[in-house]
Amino acid sequence: MGFFKAYDMRGTFGADFDLDTVHKVGLALPKAVAGGRWLVGRDCRATSPSVRDALVKGLSEAGADVTDLGLCTTPMVYFFTAQDGFDGSVMVTASHNPPTDNGLKVSKATALPVGYANGLNEVERMVGGGEAVAVRGECAASPLPDALERYLAWQKGHVDLGLLNGLKIAVDCSNGMSSIFAREMFPGAEIINDTLDGTFPCHSPNPLKAEAREQVARLVREKGLDCGVVFDGDADRAMFVDENGEFVQPDYLVPIVARATRRICDGSAKIIHDVRTSRGAIEALKEDGFEPVMVPVGHAFAKPILREVGALCGGELAGHYYFSEFFGCDSGLLAATRILCEIARAKADGMTFSAMMRPIVSRYANSGELNFKVEDKDAAIARALQCAAERLPKELSRSTMDGIRIEYAEGWINIRKSNTEPYLRLMVECDSSGRLAEWTGLLKGAIEG
Repeated sequence: MGFFKAYDMRGTFGADFDLDTVHKVGLALPKAVAGGRWLVGRDCRATSPSVRDALVKGLSEAGADVTDLGLCTTPMVYFFTAQDGFDGSVMVTASHNPPTDNGLKVSKATALPVGYANGLNEVERMVGGGEAVAVRGECAASPLPDALERYLAWQKGHVDLGLLNGLKIAVDCSNGMSSIFAREMFPGAEIINDTLDGTFPCHSPNPLKAEAREQVARLVREKGLDCGVVFDGDADRAMFVDENGEFVQPDYLVPIVARATRRICDGSAKIIHDVRTSRGAIEALKEDGFEPVMVPVGHAFAKPILREVGALCGGELAGHYYFSEFFGCDSGLLAATRILCEIARAKADGMTFSAMMRPIVSRYANSGELNFKVEDKDAAIARALQCAAERLPKELSRSTMDGIRIEYAEGWINIRKSNTEPYLRLMVECDSSGRLAEWTGLLKGAIEG
């Protein structure tokens, strides 16, 4: 897959893109996205300073006035884009990708995401066609004073941190950007890997990978803590392990985020969730009086829909949680503190984190997301659908908004092409572990041919 992807621009530096590419992207953005005031931030990867410099050079030569946040989290860029009225912004990051990668996450005014369907396609066309040209000499970027202080003040004002005083937690920063706020936002926590290091020496910056959660899980078990939180590389995602060090699949936490947010914010009962969300989480939302709204996978799709339907908040299997009060954007920090407050409330009632989650988690057996590298994805999908038609129970309904999700009385399946990686993805959920093993085996065999 190339540098330009569905949600952002991302790839291996020196192979998928170089500084000349970034410079041309900077030249193209003010025209493709429109607007003269741009905000730029960056993560701690080794290539991020040079990528940032090439980007700022391009933006300024295209006539834009650029403000530089410096080292920051991706949600900080979203926040200040909307809060301070910038026309556009770019975060230099490859998020949870390996240290050899880097990329650019683009937003326009009010922090609406710019994906391939609404701007990055035009940027790619301009870069490839030589239309991205300078209109003036390079101008220096201006700093944004007191940015971290302002950001954390807002975060503290949108959560009851006093609830966390009785909670024993571990926080793993993954050597990424959550390191800049962890000690201030989680005083008294066991904090690990909070030295900024874009080589990510301790583990992958992707907490969806089991090896990235091993350290925090071990710490939780050894010290008898209530839970552990792991942030990804750019801190737009937060994931949890319970008091036993067991991973809590992020979609199960969407109802928890919704409950916590309703305590603080008045507003809509609508909650967005992606096409991979557990039926158990969807049922829990309905039982709590919420109206679940299914959306395609990815922030470039979730954020506009959250605004369009007027949802209160929402979340994804990948660990992104979106908030209307946070300009419809995702914030790993806000999600973490909201979830921790619910864990604290449960503890005050004599309940562990795992016990709090049991009514949601125990309803169905879930495969998690299974990835397949296949040459012909369309043929593999066709084989899987034929298998489903011939071997699975009667179909109740199907959604084709992002791949295909088919509902059955006994469970559901979702088959979709990844928008960011060369994979075909499968999820299966059933009313029993035996049925889950049967369905997964059948579909896996069909996909692999």
